[in-house]
Amino acid sequence: MNKELQTAIKASLEAGKVIMQVYDTVFDVEIKDDKSPLTEADKKANDVINSYLIPTEIPIISEENKQTDYDIRKTWETCWVVDPVDGTKEFIRRNGEFTVNIALVTNGKPVLGVIYVPAVKTIYFANVDNNKAFKADLESHDVNVETILKQSKPLQPKNNNSDRVEVVGSRSHMNQDTLDFVESLKADGKEVEIVSKGSSLKFCLVAEGNADVYPRYAPTMEWDTAAGQAICNAVGIKVISKETNQPLQYNKQNLLNSYFLVSK
Repeated sequence: MNKELQTAIKASLEAGKVIMQVYDTVFDVEIKDDKSPLTEADKKANDVINSYLIPTEIPIISEENKQTDYDIRKTWETCWVVDPVDGTKEFIRRNGEFTVNIALVTNGKPVLGVIYVPAVKTIYFANVDNNKAFKADLESHDVNVETILKQSKPLQPKNNNSDRVEVVGSRSHMNQDTLDFVESLKADGKEVEIVSKGSSLKFCLVAEGNADVYPRYAPTMEWDTAAGQAICNAVGIKVISKETNQPLQYNKQNLLNSYFLVSK
């Protein structure tokens, strides 16, 4: 296995462990300048992930790091893109649907991705160049990479030829544009079922064949999507910007994503 992917897997597991230590306590919630919530879990997980990624000497874009000026970032051929706790709102609600997201991006494209779901100890990981993504259900956060490889199973998207379409909707962001997309499917004669999930798990639903399409017509940042895009791309699922009609790009001057669609 690629050494950077091994590092990302180890970092995600260790971050998941400290996240769950906070999850099992009474914790405070801060509100950041952008009005998003922040907990002790975000900070501790970020510190853990940095401790693994900094020694790689590959620069890091993380939600919880101070962002490097674009004049410097634009010279980076390769960088990590990290969200220590994706789905902080789900974490606060204690519904388990939050993840650790770690991706490696080269020339604006995700090439490796790890999504760890610490509440249930499920890990997804992918190497896009190998065209394979995997999932493993673990018994502990303290497990080595060799064990994960033995327990992992390849992801297989749906091959949907029916008139029934499973559309991934967000627990927190079901807006009018998304509802309009659903209505357009119905107008084409499709029977639509909404599948709700929080965080980057929405990408995983499509990649593992538990949904057909994920329309995201609400704001996201690069760290919300890079790992999920890697996992989807590895199994032939596209993540297409509604603005450019091209795959989402990373390490942009503005780290805000355009709206996008995840589908075959």
